Amino acid sequence: MAVQEARQGGADPAAHEGGCTCGDCPHGAREGHRRAVAAFLLKRDEYATGQGLPAAVAHSASASRQWVSEELAQAAEAVAERGRAEGAAWLARLRQRTAVVVWAGVVVLLLVQALTAIGAGWTSARTAGLLSAVLVAGALTAASWFHRARGGALAPVIGEDNRLSTSRAVAGSWVLFLAFAVLVLVGRLAAASGHRERDALIDGLELARGAGVVTVLAVVCGIAVLVRRVVGLRVQGQRLQKVRAHRPRAADLLTDDSGRGSFADIQYVVINGVALAFAAVRLARRPDQLPDLPWGLAVVVLVSAGTYLAGKYAEGGRPVILSVVRAREAGDLDAPIRTGDDIEIRGTGFVPAGAQGADRLARMVVRVGAVNVHVPLVPVVGGFDNPTDDLLTVPVPAEVEPGRVDVQVVTAAGVETNRYTVDITE
Repeated sequence: MAVQEARQGGADPAAHEGGCTCGDCPHGAREGHRRAVAAFLLKRDEYATGQGLPAAVAHSASASRQWVSEELAQAAEAVAERGRAEGAAWLARLRQRTAVVVWAGVVVLLLVQALTAIGAGWTSARTAGLLSAVLVAGALTAASWFHRARGGALAPVIGEDNRLSTSRAVAGSWVLFLAFAVLVLVGRLAAASGHRERDALIDGLELARGAGVVTVLAVVCGIAVLVRRVVGLRVQGQRLQKVRAHRPRAADLLTDDSGRGSFADIQYVVINGVALAFAAVRLARRPDQLPDLPWGLAVVVLVSAGTYLAGKYAEGGRPVILSVVRAREAGDLDAPIRTGDDIEIRGTGFVPAGAQGADRLARMVVRVGAVNVHVPLVPVVGGFDNPTDDLLTVPVPAEVEPGRVDVQVVTAAGVETNRYTVDITE
């Protein structure tokens, strides 16, 4: 009711505050997230240039740093909340979009068949192909309704980290294509009137005709299951850091968690796309049998699958502390580490892929002895100077007792580094 009044101008549009999920509402979740991001970036750049600091903390570098870090952490959490709301609304809208794309594909197939039938005439194979496409599209539409809050038809290919899974997308493409191919043969078999024609269609399902495509299907499905197991075991063993995304993106199929292009993913998608295109052409030319994928092309797909799986084994790694030293500013004298001093923790893997957002950086913790120290956010124009993937700067709290203490970093993914022992003097 409130939404209808807002559309008619009878309610205050500000009442939505960016939380509305209406598709045509200017104050929807997407707009709310955009505004929150813009406000956060403006605040971060202001603090980076020394603006907006209260007089009570401006005189102390450590106090101002702590105050700025707390303010940015709270603002970043608000941005993350808006991002999660925008992601949920986007997934809810994705069901309709995927349904439109699926049925648009059916229309395209009809147009292509109609154009190619000019001169050659309409055949039972064209009818079987169109009916098979309608059945597949109907099944996808029905399945998308049951997963309407999880992305519709794309729900099975969305991983546990809320990203599109390359292995599942490739396997799903082959499953849909083979289901379509078998339905085409079923349609032709149902329409066949002669014994010879029916026997020829049944012979088209022989393994010798489609050994290559069946092998590829088995391998890509096995890869999808194996990759999920491999990633799960590596995360549980703290050998791989995974951070949940706000929503899936099409680029996830070709990139790693940080958004950089991944060779293993790109070659896997490209080679399987080429093989699928070849198989589709073979089915169009010979609709009386399973697509006979040549063994040369099938072996290329198998090599690509092996490369992709090896890439999954090789990616990631546990964060490591290499050294801990006392942070020294210009003019400071050399001295041992004391309580109240800043220490620099040098190593690698402190910021997991996909955890570059301020809300994730604010979750990083350094254990100094028995005391947990949250890593302060130090803004610079366009980003953050602390923390980084290979360097963290934190103060040694007064609660730490002098002596030999262990230093350990806990990343935003919850993975712990090795322990590094340092000496704290009085």
